[in-house]
Amino acid sequence: MQKILKNLTFWVFVGAILGYICANLFADKSWLISDQIPWFYEIILLIKSVFISALKMMIAPIIFFSLVGGLLNIGEITKLKKMGKVTISYYLTTTIIAIAIGLVAVFFVHPWKNSDVTIQTNQSQFFQDAKLYKKPNKLIDKNADSLSLIAKGIFDKAFVNPFKALSESNILGIVTSALLLGLALLSVHSKDGPLLRIVNDINKVMNQVLHWIIKVTPIGIFAIAFDFQLKASGAVVEQLLSFSLLVFFATMIHGLIFLPAIAWFFAGVSPKTFFYKAAKPLLVALSTASSSATLPITMQTCEDEFGVSEGVSGFVFPLGATMNMDGTALFEGIAAVFLAHLYGIELGPIATFSIFFMSMISSIGAPGMPSASMSGMQMVLLAAGIPLEAIGILIVIDKPLDTFRTAVNVEGDIIGALVTQNYLNKKELIA
Repeated sequence: MQKILKNLTFWVFVGAILGYICANLFADKSWLISDQIPWFYEIILLIKSVFISALKMMIAPIIFFSLVGGLLNIGEITKLKKMGKVTISYYLTTTIIAIAIGLVAVFFVHPWKNSDVTIQTNQSQFFQDAKLYKKPNKLIDKNADSLSLIAKGIFDKAFVNPFKALSESNILGIVTSALLLGLALLSVHSKDGPLLRIVNDINKVMNQVLHWIIKVTPIGIFAIAFDFQLKASGAVVEQLLSFSLLVFFATMIHGLIFLPAIAWFFAGVSPKTFFYKAAKPLLVALSTASSSATLPITMQTCEDEFGVSEGVSGFVFPLGATMNMDGTALFEGIAAVFLAHLYGIELGPIATFSIFFMSMISSIGAPGMPSASMSGMQMVLLAAGIPLEAIGILIVIDKPLDTFRTAVNVEGDIIGALVTQNYLNKKELIA
């Protein structure tokens, strides 16, 4: 019982349920069009606003330093060209496969498509005067009706002054600046140099601040759930369950079909043998929901059970713990399309592809900690023009989904080591 009471996930669920119940018991939808609202609803809106502002505060620095740090941490590629080439190719391939599964899910399954669930965002004069709701900028202008106009809009947002991008939370500009700076540093900076240590320390500081914000998540979730239930219409709970099931099955298709197939064809390890030998790290990943916490067991298992060399293990796994986030990219892409539907934001095929592209970028360099995708999710939501308060909806259902996608991420790392080792073995035989 003590463990349950100390469990943050438990309190997040409690906060969400209390917010939902209180909204049904005490809230009145007339508040949304009235210029006079009860004092306690004002307090709830204040709590929600402060919580979301705290999350927004962390978006720009986390994205920038995570991407720069992630690129700097793969500096050994310049020294280990053979190993780096096959490992990075594997990571990109599996991420693209995950993105393809997500695209199929949102284009052809989309269980929320014919639902009556909507979230009201048109507020009364009270909300407008208090600036409690601000429509976010979109990455792609819906009036852009040609590829050239869309491309122009994207490039205009991407290539801007880095400081301006940071100050304005221009996500695409931040990502572009971070990638260019990271690649430049990767080509000229020593992996053991002081700059890498500084960037890694800054990332630790950012994650610590994010950890503090997460500690007060139950209070923020209560306020978000209350306001969300007040604004929402239709069978919201049913749609959240449908979304969760879609993400779960899409993740399982990737983890139980595509990744084992890659291990079989490119590393000569059958699915039965793979899951039998990799059971321990996968179970640890399921229980901890942290790829970083699973890292020592994953490396030991690969070396002892699969015969992966220490050199391959020491290179592939630390890199994969920050770069190989297939489950995260898949979840963020589907979640963004689902939330866009709830908020009445129209997404064409090009905008949907752009969302999944941003999901892939945000998954690179994501910290290997529980619910780490929430930091990258902010980047995807802002790119799609979805209010950041929507992240509160995801936090409620994120924990059970997080355990499975972490296991898939770890599974992908193990198979990446097997593929890399098999590639190097064949090279030695040819030589």
